Amino acid sequence: MRSSLLGFAAGAALLQHQASLVRPQWLLLAIALAVAILFLVRIAGRINAAGRCLLKLACGAAIGFAWAGLLAHHHLSDELARDWEGRDVTVVGTVDSLPYAFAQGVRFNLAVEKVVQPEAAAGAVPKRLALSWYAAYRADDGRRMTPLQPGERWQFTVRLRRPHGNANPYGFEYEAWLLEQGLRATGYVRDDAKSLVKNQRLDSFVPGAGNAIERSRAWLRSRIETALDGREYAGVVVALVIGDQRAVAQDDWQVFNRTGIGHLISISGLHITMISGLAAALFSALWRRSFFIGNRLPLLLPAQKAAALAGLVVALLYVLLAGFGVPAQRTLYMLAVVALALWLGRITDVSHVLCMALGVVVLLDPWAVLWPGFWLSFCAVAILLFASTGRAASSPGSAGDIHARLASGLKSAGRLQYVVTLGLVPFTLLLFGQISLVSPLANAIAIPLISFVVTPLSLAGAIVPAAPGDWMLIVAHACIAWLAEILTWFSASSLAVWSTPSPHWWAFAIALAGTLWLLAPRGWPLRWMGAICLLPVLLAVPARPREGQVWITAFDVGQGTAVLIETPRHRMLYDTGPSYSADSDGGNRVVLPYLASRGIRRLDMMMVSHSDNDHSGGALSILDEIVVDRVSSSLPADHPIALRSGRHSRCEQGDSWTWDGVRFELLHPGEASYNFSKLKPNARSCTLKISLGKHAVLLPGDIEAAQELALVRHDPERLRASILLAPHHGSGTSSTPQFLAAVDPELALFQVGYRNRYRHPKAEVYERYGEHGIRRLRSDESGAVRVVIDDRIQVEEYRRVRTRYWYDAPVSNRIASRTLGSAPRQDGETD
Repeated sequence: MRSSLLGFAAGAALLQHQASLVRPQWLLLAIALAVAILFLVRIAGRINAAGRCLLKLACGAAIGFAWAGLLAHHHLSDELARDWEGRDVTVVGTVDSLPYAFAQGVRFNLAVEKVVQPEAAAGAVPKRLALSWYAAYRADDGRRMTPLQPGERWQFTVRLRRPHGNANPYGFEYEAWLLEQGLRATGYVRDDAKSLVKNQRLDSFVPGAGNAIERSRAWLRSRIETALDGREYAGVVVALVIGDQRAVAQDDWQVFNRTGIGHLISISGLHITMISGLAAALFSALWRRSFFIGNRLPLLLPAQKAAALAGLVVALLYVLLAGFGVPAQRTLYMLAVVALALWLGRITDVSHVLCMALGVVVLLDPWAVLWPGFWLSFCAVAILLFASTGRAASSPGSAGDIHARLASGLKSAGRLQYVVTLGLVPFTLLLFGQISLVSPLANAIAIPLISFVVTPLSLAGAIVPAAPGDWMLIVAHACIAWLAEILTWFSASSLAVWSTPSPHWWAFAIALAGTLWLLAPRGWPLRWMGAICLLPVLLAVPARPREGQVWITAFDVGQGTAVLIETPRHRMLYDTGPSYSADSDGGNRVVLPYLASRGIRRLDMMMVSHSDNDHSGGALSILDEIVVDRVSSSLPADHPIALRSGRHSRCEQGDSWTWDGVRFELLHPGEASYNFSKLKPNARSCTLKISLGKHAVLLPGDIEAAQELALVRHDPERLRASILLAPHHGSGTSSTPQFLAAVDPELALFQVGYRNRYRHPKAEVYERYGEHGIRRLRSDESGAVRVVIDDRIQVEEYRRVRTRYWYDAPVSNRIASRTLGSAPRQDGETD
């Protein structure tokens, strides 16, 4: 059974790395054949144990692969028709998620019941939509409206688009997450003034189990937010009670992650087990004492079985309130297996329990294998199981020997923390590129405080009446605030985190083997030798260009610009992407995860071309997180980015420098641009040329036609470059014919957002590039683009080298009559 379940999970994981899906009929055939082979293996008597294990593993993998593929086909079949992108559709549906308020409005999911108009859209709109309503909290007279509530039926006029997210190395797979959630279109609610049909609530509550659960979660969240109104860590209390982490500030997450306690700021397996155990113990005590009230309940049902059932029910309720996350699911299924074994009178091995929980999680959600929480959750339990094998339990001392019992408990807790911390090192480095060195000490304080004080107080305070409940919530918040002060002090140290590049598969495998060697039971030979196996991942250095080479990475940040330039010994970031919200920007969502996974903790320079949000929005996040030796920009001296910089200088025409044989020179703006106060920020964009041998890259920011013509008149030869970052994202005010003729690029990069409101690049401008025989790449179609320049130019599009079946196919035509010194590329070819 265990071999089959492990194979099932492995097969589902393999499916999530496929570029396309196998036809459903072949998947059904694979399941039928695998089941038949498993049946034959069960009745066959001549197969040895190893052979049986391998066959079960292979059959389980085939079933897992096929099952995940069938579910993927099912989810992908319900999608928004491409013809209905960007068109108004009026729908009636039920709010079936916990709405989340942000600065401009509210986000929520809508279960569509019917399409009102136009009738032609009835079969084109998916069953579930992810929507934003930017006018949700404000009426015409400026008063705040009643917020949305889960379970309400509404009529909305919406404008939709197909699922699409930024695609970058080491980035979050937003499109896969939408597929997992069954959300096959995103969009926004149209204002009443712009739609023919008024947005209105039709029913205050639609009966249903899911709606009742979500309404309960919303009530608990409102209860906590009211009691802790204005308090800094109210979002953490909400996360501990209902699992909604969206109100936890980004700065707080940074502290929690640097100290290694991020797993506690949610409803974790430890919390569920503790609450379930308390409920079971209380119910058992009451059940055993039923004789005092004239009932003989233990004679009808043993107290142990009654307590197990009660604990399981409480765990189920808690998990439902938690939003059914993977760690919560894993704990629930393990508790269910233990409770079932107890009811059936069968002894259950811990490894069987873990494997059955693994199988159920993957059965219900094959996409769970894509997320770090899945691997950390199951691997932590598996490592604890491995490390405890063959070890005798230490004697806790006599019942009256409190000191001996306390010492034994502390020793046991210390060993468990050591095992989990060391055992997860390879996985943490693989998934995040860093480990917290202060994690053991931080967890030693945080685990008992959050698990045994904060979480019970938060749950009780959210449920009991206002007067005592408010005080419980306030005390819980005070404990979190006290803990946060300690963690902030821990995280401030430069030694709090050890960062390395994400390891290669072979280095990860060696480190994992070494970790298991270190944690092996006593008697295992030379256990200390396992530490040597960790050296390849702990001492790895970031990859760098070789001599005579430069790397250019144009990130997919949506509608904005962010480009990383790397020479053998220097790194520079040109622009930082947009700000998406108060806590989210291109810096902390795209650039920093990439740098962390590469093991890059320092930039020699950051150049912010101008002050527009889509170019400067992520700068402060980057300055807060990593060391930047120098900032160059066209920003005024009192701009927040300039003030935050340790060393800031103004970019000016004529400035130049050389790094490792690569020449950098600024072509714009000149002194006159700074002296003319009426110029728009676009007109002062820092225009940077990077040259290596016969090749060059031109990064012009958002300069427009007037600045382009001035550069052409001043020195057209200096503009010549092999690669051009399209000025102003391909707007209608840039990329003049004279400028394109002077630059004469072979490749043009358009950093644009999918279906952006500016309609960049403009159709006529995009065609102009094609008429000049320039190969064009768009970030909304290619994802991040990596260019390697030496004596030739190599181009790599992230969405094409790492194709996944859930990626939406690009629709625009790519004209490339001349492609970087090679033959014209045909559709489907890779660089």
